Order: sequence, then C-alpha cells, then structure tokens
Amino acid sequence: MTSEELLATGELTVRGRIRDASNAALYCTVAYDGQEATCVYKPVAGERPLWDFPDGTLAQREVAAYEVSEVTGWGLVPPTVLRDGPYGEGMCQLWVEARPDAELLALVDAEEPAPGWKAIGFAEVGDGKTALLVHADDERLRRLAVLDAVINNADRKGGHLLPTGDGRLYGIDHGVTFNVENKLRTLLWGWAGEPLTAEAVEVLQRLQRELKADGPLAERLGALITDAELDATRARVDVLLATGTHPEPNGEWPAIPWPPV
Repeated sequence: MTSEELLATGELTVRGRIRDASNAALYCTVAYDGQEATCVYKPVAGERPLWDFPDGTLAQREVAAYEVSEVTGWGLVPPTVLRDGPYGEGMCQLWVEARPDAELLALVDAEEPAPGWKAIGFAEVGDGKTALLVHADDERLRRLAVLDAVINNADRKGGHLLPTGDGRLYGIDHGVTFNVENKLRTLLWGWAGEPLTAEAVEVLQRLQRELKADGPLAERLGALITDAELDATRARVDVLLATGTHPEPNGEWPAIPWPPV
C-alpha cells in the first residue's frame, strides 16, 4: 500500500493539536491492515476566512501543490490527499520529521553573503541594527523556488522547510497558493533574475505538456482549483519558460512573508 492509499483509506485517529498553526491542524495516526503512519489532518471546517482566497479552499490547494510537485519528479511535498475525517473533509499529509540541526537560513553581520549562501535582504535585529538574511545556495531550495513560482506560493517561510536525515527537503503549508493574482511571497529570492537550470527548464516543459486542456495534471487540478486559477498556473509556467529566469519581486505585493520563520 502506498502512502497516498494509506492516507486516503486508513482509519484516522486524532492524537493532538498543533497549536502554532494559523488554522486547525491536528496531529494524527492513520492505520490500515497493520500498516500505520503519522500525519497532519487539516479539516476545512477549521480554516480561517481570508480576504484574498475563497472560503473553504485551502485544503484543496494543499493537495494541488502535491500534485504539481509529483509531476516535477522532485518529491518536494509530502504525500497529501483530500479525505473525510473526524471533523469533516480536509487535507491529510504524511508527517515529516525534520532535522533540527540543518542550516538553511541564517542572519549574518555582513554586507554580502559568504560562499555557499544567497542574500535575501536586510532585517532589523534590534537597537537600530540590521543583519543580512541569507539562505543556503542549495539545489533542493532552488527546486523549491521553481515549484513556488509555478504554484504562486504566498507564504514560503523558514518554518515551512523540512530537511530530513536522509538528505531530502520537503516544503509544507501550501494553503495559500494558486491565486490568479501574482502573490509570490518567499524567503527563497536568492536566485531572482538568474537563469533557470537546464533541469528546471525540462521540468517546466513537462508541466506545460501535462497542464494542457487534455493533460493528466490539468484534469487532477481541475477538481481542486478553479478554471481561472488553472489558466493562471499555465500562464506562470509559460512565462518562466519564455524568460528562462527565476522570477523577481514585482513590488506590488510584500516579497517576504511575516514572520519570516
């Protein structure tokens, strides 16, 4: 049984609540025929209304982000399904245990990033002082930056980056994605304006094919987001391929989420 099948069909048992989440997020186990896993269950009923997203759609957007991630082949989003649970329909995502000692973000007392790091911008650190916020020049983060540009992620915070002990990196919390308007807000601006890698171009070409009207990804996304949002996703992929570069902040929307971590 795959992780997706277990998440979708197993018996879901709530074990606790993740208290620092902005919407209801429940720590659960899911079990079926002797197989068990831990997961996060976010019921639609526990979503707080947002002014710029339709009510009751965040769970579907989380699943849509997983669908896009799977087509990239990068596996950047943990297995995620939409299912019924103790508090109604919601998103159910495999729990990922992060490595707490992995260094992906840092504040440094410098004007320029050191080798192996990319600058995000300057941040106030108190007493009128500023420090340079940087992220690692890491191919896993670069892939995630491309995924975020495709799904129009409006909330890529440091706490949403989960490096694991086996060297993988996952991104979580994709409820505010796929908006028609450009809302990209992220900490991963280090490659802004730089050419996309050959690997990223190949992945975007694959997404472009699968997002066509008769494409398999378009069919799956059509059940999760609106037609206008699907068209906007196609347009973002087209623009990335046409420019061949990582996007840059447009100045019309805050470029960095708050709080950043």
